[in-house]
Amino acid sequence: MLATYVLFLREGLEASLIVSILFAVLRQLGQMKQARAIWTGVGLAVLGSILSGVLIFTLVHAYANTTGQTIFETCTYLVAVVLLTSMTFWMQKHSRSLKKEITVKAQAAGSGFAFGLLAFTCVGREGVESAFFTLAFAFQTNGWLLLFGGLLGVLSSVVLCVLIYRLGYRLDYRIFFRVMGILLLFFAAGLLADAVQNMQQLGWIAFGTAPLWNTSHFLSESSTIGDLLHSFVGYAEEPSVLQGTLYALFLIISCSLFGWMTRKPSS
Repeated sequence: MLATYVLFLREGLEASLIVSILFAVLRQLGQMKQARAIWTGVGLAVLGSILSGVLIFTLVHAYANTTGQTIFETCTYLVAVVLLTSMTFWMQKHSRSLKKEITVKAQAAGSGFAFGLLAFTCVGREGVESAFFTLAFAFQTNGWLLLFGGLLGVLSSVVLCVLIYRLGYRLDYRIFFRVMGILLLFFAAGLLADAVQNMQQLGWIAFGTAPLWNTSHFLSESSTIGDLLHSFVGYAEEPSVLQGTLYALFLIISCSLFGWMTRKPSS
């Protein structure tokens, strides 16, 4: 639940910022009559993302409790780790030029269809990413809690966007996206550890299988706190040596690089 809340809060705010930029360009160009096209593009993007997520989730659960599902889970975890990490770093690198890039594209759009298509592609990208990452998290926790966390994240992003653009609330985007980025890197590290665990169970990796510890007797992954820690920081009650090593290395390297990239600019 917490993982999807953070994910949808970040993606939702990013999508809201993109839509706000598009509307700002419309006002500058005096073409507010094209606003309906943008809302249509946004609506279709959200609908397409939901349908894609439901379709994938339904197909996967058709093979529940089989080796095929475990293999698919493992592949989903690995792809999600790559996408989460690259998305976090890409957004940080391009955050300063994002408004300029979208503004240029919007100014080049000369028709309602073009504005709608631009909104659809920009918001749709965020939606598809969210749907895929939600699928990865869905293998780790209860589906209804996952859905609830996602809905809360979207609602929070909308409320935050209204506060910013209607009530003049000032949000430090550098700090916001830095905190969200670090949290997403922790989620990625947890998915990587789960992927390694699956690959060892499937026999794809035969080394580093010795357990580092066993804390199942006082903090089981099936307990409420254990499940929360597993979803949030990748806690495992009996991790293997390889799991623990890769988890620690991933966090040390990625968080160090991200922290350096997001450091406060010198005056």
